[in-house]
Amino acid sequence: MEYLSRFLEMDLPQGQSAFLWGARKTGKTTFLREKFPRSIIFDFLQTDLFLDFSKRPALLRERLLAIDEVSLREPVILDEVQKVPGILDEVHWLIENRSIQFILCGSSARKLKRGQANLLGGRAWRFEMFPLVSAEIREIDLLKALNHGLIPTHYLQKDAGRSLRAYVGDYLKEEVFSEGLVRKIPPFSRFFDALGYSHGELTNYSNIARECGVDSKTVREYFGILVDTLVGHFVEPFSRRSNRQVITRTPKFYLFDVGVAGALTQRRITHARGESFGRAFEHLIFMELKAHSSYSELEYEIRFWRNKSGLEVDFILGDGEIAIEVKGSSRIDRKDLRGLKAFRSDHSGLMSILVCNERAERLQDGIRIMPWRVFLQRLWAGDVIR
Repeated sequence: MEYLSRFLEMDLPQGQSAFLWGARKTGKTTFLREKFPRSIIFDFLQTDLFLDFSKRPALLRERLLAIDEVSLREPVILDEVQKVPGILDEVHWLIENRSIQFILCGSSARKLKRGQANLLGGRAWRFEMFPLVSAEIREIDLLKALNHGLIPTHYLQKDAGRSLRAYVGDYLKEEVFSEGLVRKIPPFSRFFDALGYSHGELTNYSNIARECGVDSKTVREYFGILVDTLVGHFVEPFSRRSNRQVITRTPKFYLFDVGVAGALTQRRITHARGESFGRAFEHLIFMELKAHSSYSELEYEIRFWRNKSGLEVDFILGDGEIAIEVKGSSRIDRKDLRGLKAFRSDHSGLMSILVCNERAERLQDGIRIMPWRVFLQRLWAGDVIR
């Protein structure tokens, strides 16, 4: 299968260790093998290795101390490290006493945090791997991206339907159930179904709880599991001043991949128009912004703005410097600008962008109406936010 060069830069000074987190199949292992081809790798997806090191984490120290110094000049990679929490004490000792460099790779820090595992007290930098972004694809196919999603193997397949369904099923079984993150799988499965229809909307915990047959507290816990296992992100409302007309408490929630979100609702987009296209299109732009915030190391906040009359701006970046509305339409008219205008009336001096499916960029009422390809090119070139 084609290898795509990733935008993530992981240039570590000599002796500096790191965590690399990311949802399953985002390409972490492939990236590390390409980036550090001479590294010693312990992959805890291998059952025998997992069992041996779970019983005796000290095996890591014993094996590495038996290896010559030349072979340890590259970082030692521990893949799926969350499966063996106890090994982090050994990693800590080896960093402190033998100056061995590690890259600790995994899909969830939840089990480590819950088990009060040693997270190395700032001795390891943190990186995150996201699904593919437009800057990593020579010529991104929009409908393919929306239907297949941007998990590398899914995007590159001719038909990703079976793989997406298997991914959702495997996640429910392996990442959540087998790791003991939930006690009862049926309510969590119903929660996933309900999530598909509330995805990208204001999060109503009570409504979702009724559909799942659990209480609101349990639903909040389910959302926490998705965030901790890196398959979802909350987008909080933006408010820089006290205003009773602005929603300030209810967040939105987006899954980490547009294809996975589509698989939950059995969505199939055949044309670049309509409500389903618009929702998926907005989700794709969020994915790009989320990855860019991390990869660029700007770490800017991504929030949304909405007032009680229903006027909304999809994404507010940073401290309100940039407002971005996303419309799937190929023809933008004045009514599509109302949210951005309302936001600008309270927050002057910012850049306002409407990302859409029009063919050419134009400026209307101080708002940049920008084709999505142009927007993404400028985002990754560093021309949207710096």
